[in-house]
Amino acid sequence: MTTVRLPLFPLNSVLFPGLVLPLNVFEERYRAMMRELLKTPEDEPRRFAVVAIRDGHEVASTAPGMPDPTALPERGPTAGFGTDPAKAFHKVGCIADAATIRERTDGSYEVLATGTTRVKLLSVEASGPFLTAELEPLEEEPGDEAAPLAEGVLRSFRQYQKRLAGARERSLATGADLPDEPGVVSYLVAAAMMLDTPTKQRLLQAPDTASRLRDELKLLRSETAIIRSLPSLPASELTRGPMSLN
Repeated sequence: MTTVRLPLFPLNSVLFPGLVLPLNVFEERYRAMMRELLKTPEDEPRRFAVVAIRDGHEVASTAPGMPDPTALPERGPTAGFGTDPAKAFHKVGCIADAATIRERTDGSYEVLATGTTRVKLLSVEASGPFLTAELEPLEEEPGDEAAPLAEGVLRSFRQYQKRLAGARERSLATGADLPDEPGVVSYLVAAAMMLDTPTKQRLLQAPDTASRLRDELKLLRSETAIIRSLPSLPASELTRGPMSLN
């Protein structure tokens, strides 16, 4: 089994391979991570792992809170994640490659990264200024009938887009704008759909592409049926999620 140890960046969202992740980094533990990544030469990948938080807080408390107003805020790499941070995270995440790490005048960082490879979280180390993790890369198997499933998912996704656009008549992606490789389709649709974190996490850790596409097909049909009975909703952007505040 081949493993790798990388800095660990927990978020309240799921990162998929191929998707862009913008980050606003202001906590000291993650500033330290960015300073370490900047030591890597520009012609080499500046990698860290993103995992979705199962039980905890993306941003640690910085002031006394409730119910005890005298309680001191937590500090350090595990702040907000309890005494055993590994239990606070989902076990499948995604490696991110930071294409841009830009330091602001106040010492915070603007980061633009892209998901690359799924990984399984084996252990978490908290002895340094930021969390690191031992990770096992997960191969993406196609599964049975991935290609025809991808075609069906794309058809259903276009209907889903139209329902989301509603009366606003926003321009929709055409067939030429959408990929046809089953794995890419499965990740793009998983990221673009308006789903809660546990459902997105389920899609990320699907055993193979075909299984993910089957799940998405059911979700698309269900969500499209629900949207029919709701007021017009804004279409979501397909390749970027919201800025994560860390």
